[in-house]
Amino acid sequence: MGTTSTPRIAVVGAGLGGAAAAALLQQAGFKVDVYEQSAEFSRLGAGIHMGPNVMKVFRRLGIEDRLNQMGSHPDFWFSRDGQTGDYMSRIPLGEFARKEYGASYITVHRGDLHALQIDSIQEDTVHFGKRLESVDDSGDDVNLTFSDGTSVRADIVIGADGINSKIREVLLGQEEPTYSGWVAHRALITGDKLAKYDLKFEDCVKWWTEDRHMMVYYTTGKRDEYYYVTGVPHPELDFEGSFVDSSREEMFAAFEGYHPTVQALIESTDSVTKWPLKNRNPLPLWSQGRLVLLGDACHPMKPHMAQGAGMAIEDAAMLTRCLQETGLSDYRTAFELYEANRKERASRVQQVSNDNTWLRTQEDPAWVYGYDLYEQSLKSGNPV
Repeated sequence: MGTTSTPRIAVVGAGLGGAAAAALLQQAGFKVDVYEQSAEFSRLGAGIHMGPNVMKVFRRLGIEDRLNQMGSHPDFWFSRDGQTGDYMSRIPLGEFARKEYGASYITVHRGDLHALQIDSIQEDTVHFGKRLESVDDSGDDVNLTFSDGTSVRADIVIGADGINSKIREVLLGQEEPTYSGWVAHRALITGDKLAKYDLKFEDCVKWWTEDRHMMVYYTTGKRDEYYYVTGVPHPELDFEGSFVDSSREEMFAAFEGYHPTVQALIESTDSVTKWPLKNRNPLPLWSQGRLVLLGDACHPMKPHMAQGAGMAIEDAAMLTRCLQETGLSDYRTAFELYEANRKERASRVQQVSNDNTWLRTQEDPAWVYGYDLYEQSLKSGNPV
């Protein structure tokens, strides 16, 4: 079935999942506007992995080739013992991924990827400075009111607004996310800082010990930025905000006894931030009325599998498929289809991410990387 003559979809949140949803839905012929609380976007210092499963979605959007040119293409995901440096796994990527999984595996700067995504959305349909204050689903449509005093109406609303989602709160009530007892340190190091060391800085490597790790990779094809993100136990949440400044001293203490390559990375760190890792229990519902959730609003997960953004982008693609299947007038069936075709996979990835076991030892990642969302037959949705 086609779409209705004047479909109106509001996407709340213009992060990687929300941006993907907007671009895919617009490409499918829907009328979509995106409402983002930030005043603007900046190139925040963070890296991200995009597996072949996600690159196949970007192929549909027409940005795969530019991403391939922009990103780093590791030949392997290495896991190494944090103290001895011994290899625990060598997971083939590179040409193997292109051949076996149907697309590249890249690591890239999150800001560069995000800018490319925002450029793929129709001009003048992303609205900044729109902090959502209230949501009123009348049954006939949804009224969104923002803190700047403006309001808009839409036929359906997609909550892509992260772990602290206002849309989730409307569906399920106010509830703070749960602190996991872990923090992530994040730092970006310029490539020239590493040139003075007679050490091997691999394209994509995760250093592990029993209770902590450091994931390291290049964020550009030019290999001029090297990024690390950690997972470190931090039992008490003794700071506020989404992140705080950390220090080399704190990093040296957290990774005492680690391999000389890790020590060199810490020594080369100019600035490092510390982020609390938070979770939610699996949600009892993903949609209600004219409201539907995706990404971290729906199934937040620790970043230890490098698939959180990937799951949000897959959500966006599947939700688009389902709305194309039913048309906007039958959004209820579309939402049922969407949950039926996403919940099992997203929940499995969420669990493996939170367990922090992914690729620590030699295993076959084909169930994640080889997945092609567009080749999956749609399972029928059953109302709960």
